[in-house]
Amino acid sequence: FRLFPLREHGMNLRARPLTCQEIQAFKKSKEVMQRFVRAYQLMLRFYGILLINEETGELKRAENWAERFQNLNRFSHNNLRITRILKCLGEMGYEHYQVHLVKFFLTETLVKETLPNVKRSALDYFLFTIRSKGKRRELVHYAWQHFKPRGSFAWGPQDKLLKYR
Repeated sequence: FRLFPLREHGMNLRARPLTCQEIQAFKKSKEVMQRFVRAYQLMLRFYGILLINEETGELKRAENWAERFQNLNRFSHNNLRITRILKCLGEMGYEHYQVHLVKFFLTETLVKETLPNVKRSALDYFLFTIRSKGKRRELVHYAWQHFKPRGSFAWGPQDKLLKYR
């Protein structure tokens, strides 16, 4: 059993991937979906983040963020877990949660510079879990706006990023 199951194999070779039928059954169960949101909130708290609006997916730093961010910076295996959580959010129909979580990490890594060791994963992996092409484009543009040096930004074509509206 996995807390954030996916339709692909993970590190645990004994865990079998989810089927599309299982995902549909989960989505139909109010109890399963509530448990899923609780599991998401539990993991967020572990990372020093709070879900402040269940409807929108809006996030903020938890009171213990500084201590939890030290853990995130020190142990890169968390980045794999976060990628898994993001992918699972997309599978379960919580794309709006994905967008807020990726933007949170982009802000903390590129703007506030509190998570330097998460920056690469945020750009290489977290960004590209976003299912909506429009939302993904928005986030790539946001990352480009805050990336230093801007000329070294490799996650989108400079000419298109300059013209993005």
